[in-house]
Amino acid sequence: MLTPMTTPAASDSRQTQWLNMSAGLASVGVAVTLVVLKLWALIATGALSVAASLADNALDVMMSVGALAAIAYAARPADSDHTFGHSSAEDLAALAQSALVLTSALVIMAMALSRLFAAEARPPAEEGWGIVVMLVSVVLTIALVLWQRYVARATGNKVVAADSLHYLGDLLPTLGVLAALATSALWGLSRVDSIVAALAALWLARSGLKIGREAWNALMDHAAAPEVVQRINVIAADWPGITGHHDVKTRMAGSRTFISLHVELDGRQTLNEAHAVADGLEHKLEAEIPGAEVIIHLDPVGPGSGRVPRGDDFERPFER
Repeated sequence: MLTPMTTPAASDSRQTQWLNMSAGLASVGVAVTLVVLKLWALIATGALSVAASLADNALDVMMSVGALAAIAYAARPADSDHTFGHSSAEDLAALAQSALVLTSALVIMAMALSRLFAAEARPPAEEGWGIVVMLVSVVLTIALVLWQRYVARATGNKVVAADSLHYLGDLLPTLGVLAALATSALWGLSRVDSIVAALAALWLARSGLKIGREAWNALMDHAAAPEVVQRINVIAADWPGITGHHDVKTRMAGSRTFISLHVELDGRQTLNEAHAVADGLEHKLEAEIPGAEVIIHLDPVGPGSGRVPRGDDFERPFER
């Protein structure tokens, strides 16, 4: 009985899917844990800053579940209705996350300003328990962000990167709550967290705009980053058996990079020889650019081909 062989590409794809799913599951687990902890802290302290942090984490649960669903959907293989796969679901989820992040920023800013300019602030109670909960929240959040950043670097997943930024932004309001509880317990001050929360809201809004812009560009078939396109050109120009290349086109969809290009080869070689050259280049590009899917068109040039070589369609930095 023959056992199907697992190709390196298939193994890498499964590892990428596992990493993305692990980041999504970790995000949901941490968000639910923080909601439970902060609900208990709110009951114990009655602090408005804890209530704001609890509301933000409740929003995190919805965002994390949505991100996990998008990652799972995007991991589905291509089918007859989605011949390029389902990875654009990641960009749709990132766009929705951007809107929620911006909404969170506005709510946090409004609450911070309201508390900052209130005539009289109500001091919280049982600050010690609130401080313990917030410290646990900080530790869990940092651990989650570190894992998400590792996964985002390894897979290029925009949803994981967006979720990581959001949780990183949550650290500042959490530290603001810690500062508020500590200063209230030690010196009776109760407005410190309002200033920190307002600054955190501005940072969060900036991050949300960045996430939204990147997701929108991907949905609009925006080209890959210039350094990625340059890397494609350098690899193609140096590939053995290719006399030139042109019409390099790229587009992004989620964590996938779709690449198409024309390569020029000696028209006198056999189809098998030409295919071997192009196949090698395809595998090289997929190995160098994570999540790449490459389509190469072969253009015969030279005697008998009826074509004139067009040459490389880029300038090397050292030739300028």
